[in-house]
Amino acid sequence: MLLPIIICGAVVIILIAMYFTFNNKEVALRKEAEAQRGKIESVYDTMWKVLKQEAGVTEQYRKTFEEIYPKLIAGRYEKDGGQLLKMIQESNPAFDTRLYDKLMQSIEVQRAYFATAQQRMLDILRERETLLESMPQCWFISNKTKIDYQVISSTVTQNVMATRRDDDIELFS
Repeated sequence: MLLPIIICGAVVIILIAMYFTFNNKEVALRKEAEAQRGKIESVYDTMWKVLKQEAGVTEQYRKTFEEIYPKLIAGRYEKDGGQLLKMIQESNPAFDTRLYDKLMQSIEVQRAYFATAQQRMLDILRERETLLESMPQCWFISNKTKIDYQVISSTVTQNVMATRRDDDIELFS
């Protein structure tokens, strides 16, 4: 007589433990998704600030170089004869393209970081949906409200996904 009561008690304890375990896992994933949404916004904001500021520095360097280079050259060669030979022999200021290289590298790094943040969000959503749809977890989870998230992408990408065609392969048109 005591054995059935112990077995029923153990089953109830196991079911209660499963309820709390699976609900806590769902709550943790929901909170992680909320935090990830904020991280994505922060990463996006940082990405555009870095890129705009680096592009601004690069553009200002180009403008300044265009402004001072003719003055430097004119000041060096207007008094002496044999200017062409002198210009060939001297070391003249050169336009440094390293800022453009740095800008391109920043674009790649920032975009990759943004993509990684979005991919992490999709992983969180996938993990939660798997939890909600797998047995026996799905029997115990009380909050099955969908977490809405739209991947941030370009109009071109959205058109490709809608039409299932990617014919625009010309990079420099």
